[in-house]
Amino acid sequence: MKFNQLLKRKTRQPNTRNLAGGQAHSQSQKLELISVMLTSFLENQFYRSGDETARRLAQLIDQTVDKEFVAKAALYARREAGMRSVSHLVAGELAHSVKGQEWTKRFFEKIVFRADDVLEILAYCLAVYGKPIPNALKKGLGQALAGLDEYQLSKYRRDAAQLKMVDAVNLVHPPHTEAIRRLVEGTLAPAETWETKLTRAGQEAKSDRDKEARKAQAWVSLIRGKKIGYFALLRNLRNILEQAPELTDEVAKLLQNETLIQRSLVLPFRFRTALDVVENIEIPGGARRKVVKALNVAVDRSLVNVPRFGGRTLVAMDCSGSMLGRPMKVGSLFASVLYKTNEADLMLFAGDARFERFNPDDATLSIAQRIEAKAQWSGTNFHSIFQRASRAYDRIIILSNMQAWMGHWTPKVEFDRYVQKVGKRPRVFTFDLAGYGSIQFPEQDVYALAGFSDKALETMRFLEQDKHALVREIESINL
Repeated sequence: MKFNQLLKRKTRQPNTRNLAGGQAHSQSQKLELISVMLTSFLENQFYRSGDETARRLAQLIDQTVDKEFVAKAALYARREAGMRSVSHLVAGELAHSVKGQEWTKRFFEKIVFRADDVLEILAYCLAVYGKPIPNALKKGLGQALAGLDEYQLSKYRRDAAQLKMVDAVNLVHPPHTEAIRRLVEGTLAPAETWETKLTRAGQEAKSDRDKEARKAQAWVSLIRGKKIGYFALLRNLRNILEQAPELTDEVAKLLQNETLIQRSLVLPFRFRTALDVVENIEIPGGARRKVVKALNVAVDRSLVNVPRFGGRTLVAMDCSGSMLGRPMKVGSLFASVLYKTNEADLMLFAGDARFERFNPDDATLSIAQRIEAKAQWSGTNFHSIFQRASRAYDRIIILSNMQAWMGHWTPKVEFDRYVQKVGKRPRVFTFDLAGYGSIQFPEQDVYALAGFSDKALETMRFLEQDKHALVREIESINL
C-alpha cells in the first residue's frame, strides 16, 4: 500500500459543514480571506450578518501569518475590485497587529483611493481600539492627506460627521500643504458637488414648482459641465430623467464613455440595478430606449476583459433562495456575459437543474434579467448539475454562494459518474458570490474565484494555466 495515496484520498474528503448545514470543503486561509474581501460590503447576507462577516474577517487576518499578503489583498480589493469597507477594516486591523515592519507606512498611504478612506480607517481604529493611533498608520495616512488637493479635501470634509476631515488632520499631523492649512483655518472653499447643488436648489426654492425648476437646472449644470462622477450618474438616473428629461441624449452619451467607466471602478452589477430602475419609472418610451441601450453598451464595455475559452463550456447558475438579491444580480450578469462570449450551454439549478437557451446576440443585461426571472428560489442541489449534464465539456463554471445542502453529500460521486458517462473530465471553476468560507469541491481539484468586479472575470483567463492565479496576482503586488 502507498500511504501517500491514502493520505491524499483522506484529505479530499468533506471536512466541514456550510452555513446551510450541508457537507462542504473548507477553504485555505488565503482563499477564504480573498473571498470575503471581494464579495462583502459588510452588510447583512442571507446566511450571515454584516457584524458576523466583520468578525470572521478580523479572525482571518489574525490567523494569517503572512500579514504582508493580507495587506496586498486589501490593496487588490480596494484598487482593482472597488471594495471599500473591507479595506478599511483590514487597514485598521493591520495597524494594531503589525509593528516595526517597513512596508506598513507605504501600505497605509496606498490604501487611500479616495479622501474619505482616511476617515473610515481612522473611525474603525478609534471605535475598535481607541487611542493612541499607531505611528505607522499616522505617517501613512498623513502622506495620503498631503497628496490631496483643495477640491478633494473640501468634497470629503464631512463637517456634519462625528469624525471630520479636520479631526483626521489633527490626529495624524500630515506634512504641510496649502490645502491642509486652509482646511484647518476654515478658509477652504466649499466643493461644488452634485449633493450641494441639489441641496441648495431645494433650500432656495420658494414653491414646489420653483424647486422642480431649480433641480432641473442643477442637473443641467452638472451633466453639461461633466461635474458628476460615473457612479453618482448611475445612482441618480431616476432623478435626472424625471427632473430633467431634456438631458436624455447627454446622459446616454456619458453612460457609454469608456474612459469614465474604467476610471470609476463601478461594479458591473450596478448596471443591472440601474436598468431595473429605468424600466420602472414614468418617462417617454423613446427616452427609455436610449438609456437602456446606453446601459447595455456600458456594461459590455465594463466587461471587455471577459475570457473567451476554446472548446465547450457549461455555465451553471445557482438560482436557489439564498441567492436572492445581490448574489443573483452579480451571478446572472456574469453568467450572461460568459454565455454570450463563449461556445457555452447555460444551466440554471436550484432543487433541480435545467438547461435554458437564449439568443446570444441579445443584450447582456436583457439575458441577465431573464435568468433572474426564471429563478425557482428553492433549495440548492449541486448534484443536479452533473445528473442533468449529458454531453462532454472542456470546463464547467459554477456561479454560486456555495451553500449546497440537498443530497446530503458533496457532489464528488455524481461528478465522477458524469465523467465516466461522457468519457471526459472537465475543468471545474467555482465562482464564489458570497464569501461564506466553504466550497463544494476540494480546493486543489477546482479553479477557485471570487468577486463582483470585472477583474475577477479577467483573472479567470489565467486560471487554466495556473490554478492559483488569483493568489499569485495578489502576491505580485508591490507594497
